[in-house]
Amino acid sequence: MPRLLHNLTPVFLLAATTVPALAGEYALLANGFRIRADRHEISGGMVRLVTQSSVTELPEAAVIGFEQEEYVAPPPPPPTVAATAPSPSPQPADTRTMLKHAAARTGLPAVFVESVAQVESALQPGAVSPKGAIGVMQLMPKTARALSADPHDPAQNIEAGARLLRDLLIKYDGDVVKALSAYNAGSGAVERYRGMPPFAETQQYVNKVIRTYLRNGGH
Repeated sequence: MPRLLHNLTPVFLLAATTVPALAGEYALLANGFRIRADRHEISGGMVRLVTQSSVTELPEAAVIGFEQEEYVAPPPPPPTVAATAPSPSPQPADTRTMLKHAAARTGLPAVFVESVAQVESALQPGAVSPKGAIGVMQLMPKTARALSADPHDPAQNIEAGARLLRDLLIKYDGDVVKALSAYNAGSGAVERYRGMPPFAETQQYVNKVIRTYLRNGGH
C-alpha cells in the first residue's frame, strides 16, 4: 500500500458556488496516492483541487502531475493471505499492539490505522457513540455484521476496522480523502457527491485524521 504523503496538510473548504461539470482528472501525489478533482488551479505555491462540493489545497511540491479521469489504475496487489503466514500468537490485550498487528495483516501503515483509532475513540475499547458506533474503530453494528465481527470484542473490532480501511482504499484507488470520507459518512455519500461530501463533520474528521497521522510521525 503506498505511503501517505509527507507534510500533507490539506485545508478542506466548501465551494462557494456550483462548479460546472467537467470530464475530471486525478492529481498524482508524491506519495503515490491520487485525488480526484473536477479541475485544478495553481497559485502562490499551492494547488487547489476543485470538486462540486469542496476544495482541497495542497503544497505545489506535493503534486507531481495530473491524469485524465479515464485513466485505469492497475489492480492493487492482493492482500497478504493469513493462511500463508505462521500461526499467530494469542492476540495481546494492549490496544496499540492490536492495532499494529491488524495493520500488518491488512498491509496498511500502523501509524495510519492508529491515527484513525485515536480520532474515532481515543483508543478506548469501551467507547460507544451517541449514534451507536462501538469500540476502538467505532463500528456500527450493521457494519460489524457485514465484516463478520463482534464489535464488542476489541481484537475483532480493530481487525474489522483495519480491513474496512483497506477495502475502502482499494475501492477508491488509494484516494485517502475518499476512503476516510467513506469510513465516516459511508460509501453512498461519497458516491453521491463524487468525493468528500459537504458535511462539516466529515470534512473535520478527514482533516483531523490526517493531522493526527502527521503528528504521530507519519510520512
